[in-house]
Amino acid sequence: MKQHRTLIILLALLLLHLTGFGQVDITAEDSIPPIPLVTDTVLTIDSSNVIISDTDIVEYSGVEDPFIRYDLNHLEWGRDSMNLVHFFDRLREVMETKQGNIHIVHLGASHVQAGTFTHRLRTNLLDEYGGPPAERGFIFPYYAAASCNNPNDYKISKRANFNLIRNVYQNYTFPLGGSGIAVWCSDTANSITVKMNAPGYDFYADTIILLGATHGWPIDPILQYDTIYHFPDSEDLAHDRYFYYPIKPVRDFTIHFPCSARDTFVVEGILLRNGRSGITVSSIGVNGAQVTSYLRCKNFVRDWELIKPDLVIFGIGVNDAYGSTFDSLAFKNNYLKLVARIREVNPDCAFIFMSNNDTWKKGKKGKYYVNPTGPAVSDVMHRLANLTGGAVWDQFNIMGGLRSMNTWRKKGLAQKDYVHFTAAGYQQLGDLLFEAIINEIRRP
Repeated sequence: MKQHRTLIILLALLLLHLTGFGQVDITAEDSIPPIPLVTDTVLTIDSSNVIISDTDIVEYSGVEDPFIRYDLNHLEWGRDSMNLVHFFDRLREVMETKQGNIHIVHLGASHVQAGTFTHRLRTNLLDEYGGPPAERGFIFPYYAAASCNNPNDYKISKRANFNLIRNVYQNYTFPLGGSGIAVWCSDTANSITVKMNAPGYDFYADTIILLGATHGWPIDPILQYDTIYHFPDSEDLAHDRYFYYPIKPVRDFTIHFPCSARDTFVVEGILLRNGRSGITVSSIGVNGAQVTSYLRCKNFVRDWELIKPDLVIFGIGVNDAYGSTFDSLAFKNNYLKLVARIREVNPDCAFIFMSNNDTWKKGKKGKYYVNPTGPAVSDVMHRLANLTGGAVWDQFNIMGGLRSMNTWRKKGLAQKDYVHFTAAGYQQLGDLLFEAIINEIRRP
């Protein structure tokens, strides 16, 4: 009987170990309970007593920057990754032959909307390619709205007023598309001007596709370059698209929206094409976005059918894991839904999942506290890679792991909010991600 009771106890302990914890509550100062990385959990975040000081950082030895784990800077492939194999085969072929096209989309939140991270990856890939740059790809006129930051590699100016819609809003005035963001106007004087601002990279366009729609009396947006005014060459109103084929390549242009008081035009993005071979890197980011934010976009698949990426680099997760709880099961399932929508557009699309960067949270009296969700998010990304045949770029551990944001801040690479990076920090991340990607085709 005693042996029987012992066996029951051992089985119960084993079952508890396998199923993990339903919730993790942090109460002891400077103590992070182990987060179960085998099963899905709801992690309750109470960091009120977990104070981070400058001495809490564990620095790693390295040749260049001891706080960066260069030994971890590689892609970790999941199971059944044939789409990744095909992608890197094509990337190598495009690099070597200067024939064909690759379209990479970096999808995320504020880290992506800022543009610096993605542009560093873009220019590194173009420099490695060595030929004339392909098309610039998808852009959005963020600066058309007030207090909306814009990537620096293209400039946006506006005339008159534009209103903003983001997929983080609870209610939308108009349905959103694949960019997760839109600006809209209702004035005869409205216009948006686009100017390329990437010295050394000739991103001209001979095809301009405006993604947008009229609500009210139909209008035709007018393209202007130099002194030429150009009505749409064709329209696909069922899919909210206007096509322009300028008589010469353009780098700077203006789009006029001749609305009246009863009309509204909603702009959801612009696609710039030129027919060149090479590598296109587009970015789609919305400040504050979570995975569910993009799932709420009614016309997501419709717009991505036009973009049709070969590789998507996912950078969504900081906002999902920054609240009072983090539900890893819901996070994983929402990501799988987003992957499914992209596969509707291109079943052969490859995926790279970026884990979150280390973040801190501001508490009482202006003190910052550790956000302990980094390891759990990293684990979900690895499981997603296995489930989708993708790969993981483990940004969290590469940058130094839990508490490492403090070192990045002291080095001038992170901002004082302990969430975002400085321009130099985003460039460092762009260099690291580039090396992880390009090393996949540099191998013998």
